[in-house]
Amino acid sequence: MILSFKMPLILPVLDKSPQIADNVFVAENATIVGDVFIGSHCSVWFNAVIRGDVNYIRIGNYSNIQDGVVIHCTYEKNGTDIGNYVNIGHKAIVHGCVVHDYVLIGMGAIVMDRAVVESNVIIGAGAVVLEDTVCESGYLYAGIPAKKIKPLTADQLALLQKLPHNYVHYSSWFQER
Repeated sequence: MILSFKMPLILPVLDKSPQIADNVFVAENATIVGDVFIGSHCSVWFNAVIRGDVNYIRIGNYSNIQDGVVIHCTYEKNGTDIGNYVNIGHKAIVHGCVVHDYVLIGMGAIVMDRAVVESNVIIGAGAVVLEDTVCESGYLYAGIPAKKIKPLTADQLALLQKLPHNYVHYSSWFQER
């Protein structure tokens, strides 16, 4: 079998080009455009879109942007800041907000403009974090709109520490081609 590999779509917008650390895995059909910074040991998975065309997007170290995720921002108003050791689950939308360190945003969740997700938070799958919401450190948030459900357990806190390293490992399978 012959495999062919394409390059991800990485484009400047106006005078801003994405800055991506050397040891980041970017899947071949991911899109990264504009004023985007991605720190070390991150991964950007299949069909993910990180679109820093109308404002900036900053992603810290050891964060993973899983399949089908969309990260965007708001023109002249809200950039998007994503911390270190953040897991953004499949098909989530993260838009014009701040996400601190050691966070899991579940599959299909939406985090809207000016929301702040503090460190050590889990946003449940399918949750919608409305504009201007502050998700307090140490809790699980779920629902539409997302509400504080319960404190995180020791196992959940340990998971927040472990998951980013799992994704560094998974991405190594693709970087060895």
